[in-house]
Amino acid sequence: MTSVIANQAASLNKFEKLKVEKDGLEVRQELEHFAQVGWEIMDEIDRDHRLKWLGIFFRPVTPGKFMMRLRLPAGLLTAQQMRVLAEIVQRYGEDGNADITTRQNLQLRGIRIEDVPDIFRRLKAVEMTSIQSGMDNVRNITTSPIAGLDADEMMDVRQLARQVQDMITSGGEGNPEFSNLPRKFNIAIEGGRDNSIHAEINDIAFVPAFKDQQFGFNVLVGGFFSAKRCEAAIPMNVWVAPEAVVALCRAILEVYRDHGLRANRQKSRLMWLIDEWGLEKFRAEVEQRIGIPLATAADKDEMDWDKRDHIGVFPQKQAGLSYVGLHIPVGRLFADDMFELARLAEVYGDGEMRLTVEQNLVIANVPDSRLEALLQEPILEKFSIAPTPLMRSLVSCTGSQFCNFALIETKNRALALIRELESEVELTRPVRIHWTGCPNSCGQPQVADIGLMGTKVRKEGQTAEGVDLFMGGKVGKDAHLGTCAQKGIPCDDLKPVLKNLLIEQFGAHSKS
Repeated sequence: MTSVIANQAASLNKFEKLKVEKDGLEVRQELEHFAQVGWEIMDEIDRDHRLKWLGIFFRPVTPGKFMMRLRLPAGLLTAQQMRVLAEIVQRYGEDGNADITTRQNLQLRGIRIEDVPDIFRRLKAVEMTSIQSGMDNVRNITTSPIAGLDADEMMDVRQLARQVQDMITSGGEGNPEFSNLPRKFNIAIEGGRDNSIHAEINDIAFVPAFKDQQFGFNVLVGGFFSAKRCEAAIPMNVWVAPEAVVALCRAILEVYRDHGLRANRQKSRLMWLIDEWGLEKFRAEVEQRIGIPLATAADKDEMDWDKRDHIGVFPQKQAGLSYVGLHIPVGRLFADDMFELARLAEVYGDGEMRLTVEQNLVIANVPDSRLEALLQEPILEKFSIAPTPLMRSLVSCTGSQFCNFALIETKNRALALIRELESEVELTRPVRIHWTGCPNSCGQPQVADIGLMGTKVRKEGQTAEGVDLFMGGKVGKDAHLGTCAQKGIPCDDLKPVLKNLLIEQFGAHSKS
């Protein structure tokens, strides 16, 4: 496999060439050296690109400060782990913070390369890793944030998520088998009924389905967002039992690794290979790789509920216990917040927390006898269990404050604009508004009621920050992607546009 890719790479793009010259995982052996020489002396390709294989991201907009992306399969965190992350942000992250991502993950900001070796040691001590979380690797494995807690789920898929990650990363040590994919890759596994995973936007999505009265999963493939194209995942016409999930992931990844398109990075996600081959050839190649006949898909899946956001207090399937979903505005956490959330999870629960794709946090396993006291904690004024309708469903990518790809500032602008809108209009139901700073769509505007994608516009003869407006995304039952409804709205002119949309299309009432 490696020789085939190496032979192809001579005529391909610079990213393929740098991967052939040195696997990104190899820079792990050089971390102590990087820490000694500092970011300015490092080889630029190692600094700007290969470090991403270790989950460390150089950001030109914050020179000398790096972002670190963790791997948290199923969004699971313990209080001890959260406390360690808070200590890292507090001790090493100058002006640092942590952001919950739209893949149930955490990103730490403000990290210096000098401190990375010690941070890695701290993470390993609490069984966390950031390995293979960037560039052409499989990203965080997502599941329902209430897997194992939900009385209506058909399977607790947390262990499956962990097993898939361990296969991909060799238990967090780094696995060169899967460190040279043509592009990034997303996998999601759902054991419940409401599509918490946003199955339609993953390269592989396992959707619950019964076949011949046996529980398993129908498989969707090829969903992705990119600057050039957005596609919803399509049925692979495959059903697998839970025990075959890891093997099928391996087979699909091997086919993609060995045959995926590498000439043009804008046309290298899995769906491009499926387009070129056709679904039947792709399915047959995967079947040959896995070595056993693949069952055809079940007639229907079991995802038949509207999407839940898990904010509030809900009984668990374990008698006498509840989970408490806290709204974290645009997913932004500071060290003090993280320490306090760890304390709440330990004092009122058993220390277990879950992150959600909506950038929120769930405290699990709270005895009903402790609920009243938990709900009186002062931090719940900041991280509410009953946020206002617009704030409740607000999602945002990092934006230009920390990301050099972003064309506009997002998080702070999103929060300020929502507060202004809520002072002027009244809604009776949440409206999902997603912000993303650039066409890479990390904020997933295509799955929102209203999606806002950063762009540059001309206003009064000057270049200004603006957005393209997306409408009509639907999640949960019958999910589908939204489409661009209007281009090039200056951010300074956005409030009246959104206000009119909320009144005319979402039943809001003006307060004036």
